[in-house]
Amino acid sequence: MNLPTQATIIEVGPRDGLQNLATFVPTLTKIDFIKQLKKAGIKEVELTSFVSPKWVPQMADAPIIIEECLDEETRNFVLVPNRKGIDRLLGTACKNAAVFVGVSDSFNKKNINKTTEESLQELEPIIRDLKEKNFFVRACISTSFYCPYEGKVEVADVLVLCQRFASFGVDELSVADTIGMANPKESLELFSALKKALPNIMITAHFHNTRGMALANIFAALQAGIDRFDTSAGGLGGCPFAPGASGNVATEDVVYMLEQMGISTGINLNRITKALENLLPHLDKPYESQYYKWVKGTGPLSQV
Repeated sequence: MNLPTQATIIEVGPRDGLQNLATFVPTLTKIDFIKQLKKAGIKEVELTSFVSPKWVPQMADAPIIIEECLDEETRNFVLVPNRKGIDRLLGTACKNAAVFVGVSDSFNKKNINKTTEESLQELEPIIRDLKEKNFFVRACISTSFYCPYEGKVEVADVLVLCQRFASFGVDELSVADTIGMANPKESLELFSALKKALPNIMITAHFHNTRGMALANIFAALQAGIDRFDTSAGGLGGCPFAPGASGNVATEDVVYMLEQMGISTGINLNRITKALENLLPHLDKPYESQYYKWVKGTGPLSQV
């Protein structure tokens, strides 16, 4: 069995996990959540995003989050959709940027009102400029398996898009099953192809758990040589522009699975659980973590 001895968890809960909530989570609660996650051993985290508060009100406090949560020990990402977002990021001390684009034109138009090609043309000079300024840049590749508007996405299309980003100089590709429709065979196929085509770039798998397949897809990605995974504490998440998509795979569930398989993550599960405690009263949707339900005595195995 082809398994790594270590894996890196990129915590996306503070941004991807919270962005779709209708109820605004108090800024101080977000800050506490992020700091508790870091105490649990998280070394890479999506803090927030510089998107329009009109479209994503949950991210309106981004400048405060960045100011309060930057540190030297963690790679702190801020998602930026365009040049305006980049300009706002350059006004902070953060040196890690995440850009995003959908493989499918339909999703991209719904998300940022541009075709995929138009997004690439806009992002290329932005990425090159960021690299000249010594930024770490991750490119988030949405709808890498299925699109809610176009259906199945071809592996070849994902490869072409990822190769374009690699040519721009990005440090990392976060390849996403945005609506949670992928299966393990598709996960193994895509990530094997990506590892072969782009052996010298960081590749991260980003799975949603819409159909309960996320852990199986992560296991398949491990077989392909992937050892970096985006996860969200509590299984929170969802995309405003991807109808039907549920939350990201839960950080606790992934860490538990990996550690049980002998793959070290450096993350303390008890502290992840603690990080959720103050956040949960502010949620307008149930958490999706099976591990958390089990620990709290509400899961199906809690009374066994």
